Amino acid sequence: MRRSRLAVYVSSLLLALGTALTGAATAQASQLAANGGYVALGDSYSSGVGAGGYLSAGGDCKRSTKAYPYLWAAAHSPSTFDFTACSGARTGDVLASQLTPLSSATALVSISVGGNDAGFADVMTTCVLQSDSSCLSRIDTARAYVDSTLPGKLDSVYSAIRSKAPTARVVVLGYPRFYKLGTTCVGLSETKRKAINDAADYLDTAIAKKAADFGFVFGDVRTAFTGHELCSGSAWLHSLNLLDIGESYHPTAAGQSGGYLPVFNGLA
Repeated sequence: MRRSRLAVYVSSLLLALGTALTGAATAQASQLAANGGYVALGDSYSSGVGAGGYLSAGGDCKRSTKAYPYLWAAAHSPSTFDFTACSGARTGDVLASQLTPLSSATALVSISVGGNDAGFADVMTTCVLQSDSSCLSRIDTARAYVDSTLPGKLDSVYSAIRSKAPTARVVVLGYPRFYKLGTTCVGLSETKRKAINDAADYLDTAIAKKAADFGFVFGDVRTAFTGHELCSGSAWLHSLNLLDIGESYHPTAAGQSGGYLPVFNGLA
């Protein structure tokens, strides 16, 4: 009986110690990131398309003061902040034009990329304008691309990041599910909405796996956006916006501050 109690005590002590060490390591990583340079890479979900408040110097990249990288930098004052994420960016664009600020002094990197490579805009155009079967067929094509080609493209980007910023903490952000299912909602059919959500899950799974291969951390925003999808009545995503088509299906300012920022905060 005494041995049993002793074992329980020791196990509890070790668990508490492990939790404390994990918390300390996370806090230390966050402090290092705040004290070093921060570089924000990626596509429109990182530049902040749809959030408004665009920086004039960003031009067509639509870098927003309401995007999670800008909000994080404003709150933590890293020693340097380079915001190179750009609307429409694919993996090749990141390699060609976004990596210059990375160096051995870079302590923190964030990136979201892969959706445009997989044909995000064309998938949504097809699903909005065409039949259920055409939508599902286009999504199948995107999934095949995610299986066959995207991993190699992510390899190239992640390898370049690690080479240029060898000691940086790299946070790879994923994409939310777009739709709340099982509700009455004007627009796309339930079949299309479910297929689009499943495609987002498929893409996130592929990106998370590749991030883990490089020792990067994956920021899964799907839980944060739960209850705030399109058709939820409290959406953090723009639906089809005919006045500014580029903002369609992108996070609002609330999606950046309430969805992406808390996830990034927890990992940076």
